[in-house]
Amino acid sequence: MSALNEYLAEKGVAHRALKERIQSPDFTPPTLAARVSAEGRSGVRRIRIRDFQVISDAAPDYAGYNLGPTSPELQLGVLGSCVTHITLIQATELGVPLDSLEVEVEGVFDPRGGKPGFEHIPVYPQNLRYTIHIVSPASAEVIANLHAVVERTCPILNLLRHPQEVVSTIDHRQPDAAA
Repeated sequence: MSALNEYLAEKGVAHRALKERIQSPDFTPPTLAARVSAEGRSGVRRIRIRDFQVISDAAPDYAGYNLGPTSPELQLGVLGSCVTHITLIQATELGVPLDSLEVEVEGVFDPRGGKPGFEHIPVYPQNLRYTIHIVSPASAEVIANLHAVVERTCPILNLLRHPQEVVSTIDHRQPDAAA
């Protein structure tokens, strides 16, 4: 048994426990939260999620120091991470053995987007595509079914395919009030 299949056995136990918990009438979906701050002198963005921190930066041609991935790059990573995670969950659910799994995500981000003369170019990453690389003794039909279920159930993939309204507010304070 490959190390990945050993992990799938553990994941199956945890996933079954979660499925049982969310059936409870007292279950409340968790609120997700992230906080991002900009560092002085470098402009590096510190992304804080629960007890974790990720640094995002820009390349030198955008006045960055290349200390971390850009936001569009992080978005591709988030998509790849979610597709990978959901593939693992669904492989567990469907009993599909996996010897190895890797997801490769690509897209194009055109910095001219929305600028004068380039209004037709989107201001967001486009032409997103991903490839799931799987090594498995399962049949091509079983893997195709696994892929179809992943496509249907991956939260980030479906968020990107079916965007929702994002509500924004601004909390502006004068320097004296912030001190």
